[in-house]
Amino acid sequence: MDGFINLNKPKNFTSHDAVNLVRKIFQTKKVGHGGTLDPAAEGVLPVAVGRATKFLEYISDCDKTYRAEIFFGLETDSGDLDGEVIFQTENFSMPTLNKLQAAAKNFVGEIEQTPPKYSAIKISGRKAYDLARKNVDFEIPARLVKINSFKILQVEKNFVTVEVDCAKGTYIRSLAVDFGKFFKIPATLKSLQRTRVGKFFLEDSAGIEELKISPQKFLQPIESCLEFEKFNLPSHRVKAFLSGLSTTVKLSDKIVKVYDGEKFLGVGKILDGELKSEKLACI
Repeated sequence: MDGFINLNKPKNFTSHDAVNLVRKIFQTKKVGHGGTLDPAAEGVLPVAVGRATKFLEYISDCDKTYRAEIFFGLETDSGDLDGEVIFQTENFSMPTLNKLQAAAKNFVGEIEQTPPKYSAIKISGRKAYDLARKNVDFEIPARLVKINSFKILQVEKNFVTVEVDCAKGTYIRSLAVDFGKFFKIPATLKSLQRTRVGKFFLEDSAGIEELKISPQKFLQPIESCLEFEKFNLPSHRVKAFLSGLSTTVKLSDKIVKVYDGEKFLGVGKILDGELKSEKLACI
């Protein structure tokens, strides 16, 4: 009963709804998800069951890939079509494919981004979307995010389909708004699908009905879902690792998956030539 599920979250289904569903299917309270996906969005949502919940932080920290539609000529207070319309216009010329591709290059790398007010960002201990719904005036500070790639897939009359690969903490809604601002055209997110989270890919995901029918089929071993390299620990140091004691190794600083032969022990951290356990799979 320990492992990860690559769930294909449908639209109008919250990440919390997904956790509750898996709790009922596996009849356990020990369930969590790796990386919140907005209710209006769909796609990959890693869900941890049992001891896998301890390793969720490593999944949440992984890079992610999205397929999104950006609608030009419309501005909303939330950055997507679920929000209230602030401004709408048809008085603009849709940028050409070449111009869109050239502009996308400006958003690759480390960029400054302001998260949307309708988000789970904490402001003085309170979630931003709670404050926004109560019409409280507040500002969210800009922060650096990393975009690995930004590809233009298709251009229609007034919207463009893009693929974005990015690091943790990137808001695609904000990216959509900022992309429109680059052309001095109001823009908002029309649709969003997450196609990858680390080693979880959309083509391998399970739909809700599939999961209900064959839950064990989609439960993946903890270690297979972690992106770290494998490290085989000498048998005489296994007890020390499980006890939290360090082992001297000749490797550079990194996070590794630690094994005793074929048995996964947990995640360890190598720092200054010393390996020490961070998360144990057996406890």
